Amino acid sequence: MTRILMAIALISLTLLPLELTWTRIFSAEFFYTFAFLVLSLAILGLGLGGLMLRLCKAADRDLLLSPYLAISGLCALVGPMLVFQLGLDFSALFASMAMVGKLLVTVLILMSAFFFGGMGLAMLFKRRSAEMPYLYMADLIGAGLGLLVGLWGMNQFGTPVASVLVALPILAASFLLAAGWLRILPVIVAVAVFFVAPGSEERLTAPRQEHAPVIYTHWDAVSKLKMYDYGPDYRGLNIDNVANSPVNRFDGKWEDINPDSVEWGIDVSYLIQQFDSCRFLSLGSGGGGDVLQALVEGATEVHAVEVNPHINWMMLNDDTTGYHKAPFVPDSSWSTTQVDSAKAVYDTTRMLSVAEFTGNLYRDPRVTVVTEDARSYVRRFENKFDVIYSLSSNSWAALASGAFALAENYLFTTEAFEDYWEALSDSGFLMMEHQVYTPRLVSEALAALENRGALGGASGISDPSRHIAVYDLPKMRRKILLLSKRPLTDSLRYYALGPLTPERFGQIHLLYPPANDSLANNQIARIVNDGWRKLADSAKIDLSPVSDNRPFVAQLGLWRNLTSENMQKVSNYAEFSGFPLSKVTLLIILAVVVVIILPVNLIPYLSKGEHLAAGPWLYFFAIGVGFMAVEVVLIQKYALLIGASLHSIVTVLLTLLIASGIGSRFARQFSNRTVFLAIIGWLLLDALVFRYLFGLFGGMPVSIRMLVAVILIAPVGFFMGMPFPKGTLRVGPLVDWGFAVNGAASVLGSVLAVMIAINFGFSLALVFAAILYLIAYLCSANKEYLAP
Repeated sequence: MTRILMAIALISLTLLPLELTWTRIFSAEFFYTFAFLVLSLAILGLGLGGLMLRLCKAADRDLLLSPYLAISGLCALVGPMLVFQLGLDFSALFASMAMVGKLLVTVLILMSAFFFGGMGLAMLFKRRSAEMPYLYMADLIGAGLGLLVGLWGMNQFGTPVASVLVALPILAASFLLAAGWLRILPVIVAVAVFFVAPGSEERLTAPRQEHAPVIYTHWDAVSKLKMYDYGPDYRGLNIDNVANSPVNRFDGKWEDINPDSVEWGIDVSYLIQQFDSCRFLSLGSGGGGDVLQALVEGATEVHAVEVNPHINWMMLNDDTTGYHKAPFVPDSSWSTTQVDSAKAVYDTTRMLSVAEFTGNLYRDPRVTVVTEDARSYVRRFENKFDVIYSLSSNSWAALASGAFALAENYLFTTEAFEDYWEALSDSGFLMMEHQVYTPRLVSEALAALENRGALGGASGISDPSRHIAVYDLPKMRRKILLLSKRPLTDSLRYYALGPLTPERFGQIHLLYPPANDSLANNQIARIVNDGWRKLADSAKIDLSPVSDNRPFVAQLGLWRNLTSENMQKVSNYAEFSGFPLSKVTLLIILAVVVVIILPVNLIPYLSKGEHLAAGPWLYFFAIGVGFMAVEVVLIQKYALLIGASLHSIVTVLLTLLIASGIGSRFARQFSNRTVFLAIIGWLLLDALVFRYLFGLFGGMPVSIRMLVAVILIAPVGFFMGMPFPKGTLRVGPLVDWGFAVNGAASVLGSVLAVMIAINFGFSLALVFAAILYLIAYLCSANKEYLAP
């Protein structure tokens, strides 16, 4: 029995990290929406593997168990590398049947690892169905350990190498269960793992035209970082091939800097100089450009808040391991002597770390370096900061949350603006820049100020529009929202980001209040004057404010923009121009599950012998949808309490998996009534009550917030681990069919939960999950679990 439990844990120790590492890889290389599509479909293979045992008796042989696991490990090893050879271009997905074919091949390739792993798990469950509480416990605890191993591997060895090494546990399970010469198979694949791992980063990188020479690359569980060398005085930090942060050369000599001679891309010097002793907060400080400007312009206290730990590590450490110089390219007009002289200088110049390149900016005593989610940090302060500065603070890519999450952050919600407002000093300013979100941000800022106005008294705001200014920077293709704690004067609006002279109109001008009559009817001004609802029917993008209960600010697409013309030109950023890319992605997954996968799970009814009765079939379906819906919602919902970081994913998912595993062990000790009422009741409490506790604990240290999350999640996780083993104890050897139905339902549950959350919020998604568990409870009352 011990050997079986160990094998099950080892299988899960591979399958869950596959989700994590593949999510990271495909998010960085193909954008996270497409990673969600591909991996959600690929994970359907887990349930299909169980179904294969039910449909094909020849596949259900003990001798094949070890080979199945070895093949799963092999597919885990080579699958992503084969995908990168296909030449996928997701921007042509809706315009090219060839690309649709490549997508199908991609899904089948990636599905294979889960398919054969699912066959192995289902076979083990089927052979010892009477011991399911222990088997399912091993499965869940193995997955929990897999979470830790996967994250540790990505941070220790880099994501590409980790994605290869995670095949080893399932190969160990194959070896453990093999007999005789069959042990050679997992050994051969394991040797291949160690052979392939060193060159995996090159094999798992999509070809692209870089903006400049890449002199440094780091790829961990949070992001893929690249450092561009744009010349002797400027570098660029790129995150996940999407977001960019400037890194400016500074020699550390403050006395040599003349602030009047420095030109900033977005100049907030006037705002800083409104205070004798400016306290400055950078939301997403990145490569330190915001911090440098704040110090040069006279800020006496600067808080550099960055959620990505490796970025702060780079800004603080002189280690140049992994750096390399940009290639030496002489100017074509140089003479031979000039080339030789320049080459000599190039050869003798030492590569500078980011910390040295920026003059050890972050070691300045005026700078407080914070590695934390900015929203969580802000909630600790009241009337603290004179200037809060946010320059394109994005978190589009899923962190390490697995295939089932369209990740968002909480930096741009209505409640976030209320938190920023509370953190500002009595005369403070919030400057928030973004390329695409600004119309929605204006809606949210107005809603936040209206909420403050509803409070009345000293903190009330009579006219929110007097506290807002919005600027357009046409050449930079950016817009800036300025929020002032005190009503803005015309002078402040004019000078806030540099004087708005006629000569600079092409560089910067006001959208609200409109700079001239020709701009009087612009979208931003209409949102402020008339409210977003009056524009909603005609706007190209979604203008509705998002909240902490529905933080999907990047989901700007509208169904009315789903036209054949628009589908011909879909790109990674189609969502930002109004195309409902995320919703279409969810709809594709939903269609595949409903039209193909669920009907396939009905095929066993056509065969002879014992069948699951309708009630048990629906039971396994309901708990599959419900469990995954809860998991998806809790992962994203509790990121608000803990902060959108690895602390959040580890705390939430590990707690849920381990608590469920422990609950499975005690499944026999609790009645169905107790189990399901506990789950339903706790989910309703989470949906309706627990979110109010987030504000109470939001300003506390992260360790306390993590502990609170564990306390709020562990009880429901404990009972959620019981329905599956309780059901399988009644169906016996038909567990392979129940496992298949449960697997398909899990993918469906993730999609439905995200769809509900995007449109109606997390609370309703949890209510939906509670309804599914109620359906499962009603199905469990059916005494006929098997039908002839």
